[in-house]
Amino acid sequence: METKDTKPWLDTSDPQKFINNTAKFNDLMMMYRCAIREVRTKLEVLDDEFSVENQRNPISFIKTRIKKPESIYRKLQKLGCTFTPENIVEQLHDVAGIRVVCAFVDDIYTIADLLSSQDDITVLQVKDYIKNPKPNGYRSYHMIIEIPVFFSKGKTPMKVEIQIRTNGMDFWATLEHQLRYKKGIEQMEGYEEISKELMQCAAAVIEMDNEMQNIKNKIGKFHDI
Repeated sequence: METKDTKPWLDTSDPQKFINNTAKFNDLMMMYRCAIREVRTKLEVLDDEFSVENQRNPISFIKTRIKKPESIYRKLQKLGCTFTPENIVEQLHDVAGIRVVCAFVDDIYTIADLLSSQDDITVLQVKDYIKNPKPNGYRSYHMIIEIPVFFSKGKTPMKVEIQIRTNGMDFWATLEHQLRYKKGIEQMEGYEEISKELMQCAAAVIEMDNEMQNIKNKIGKFHDI
């Protein structure tokens, strides 16, 4: 009986080639993990400094992730590229990802500005889905940055994707992703109505974020409780 290959990116037809590619892939993933640590440290330092000067933390929490091999393979396939370490570095910008969740909308832009102003960070791309939400209602501030990471073999520039959003945006995006990408949901009866309801929820989050920002502006400087 034939079995379906659930991991097509694992080419074991040539054992030595497989071993070499696996070693290169693992080494590359280690480099991306180090890049994430570099950026996370910068964000934590900025958050600490802001806390001392303003008596509150603009960052609620930080999440990080490295893209799974299967996801990397599928994305390279869509681009018409083979699964190699070289193509991963050259073609993909989101292998290393950091999500920064902030208290208020203006905190998002403060963090983005402070991060991009550091002289060892190069901003390669910005997509502002807060001012220009996606059609499904998704809102977040995306940055692709390049940061030098120092290894024993020398300095290597590494790309990291940063998503900055409020607690409300993160709550909506997390649940929307789970619901929308549930198997077969787009073929479900009443899917258009579900999408409409998700958009209404997104609008409610926008209203809440704006109201909380307005209240903060009225209060002015305040201390975390």
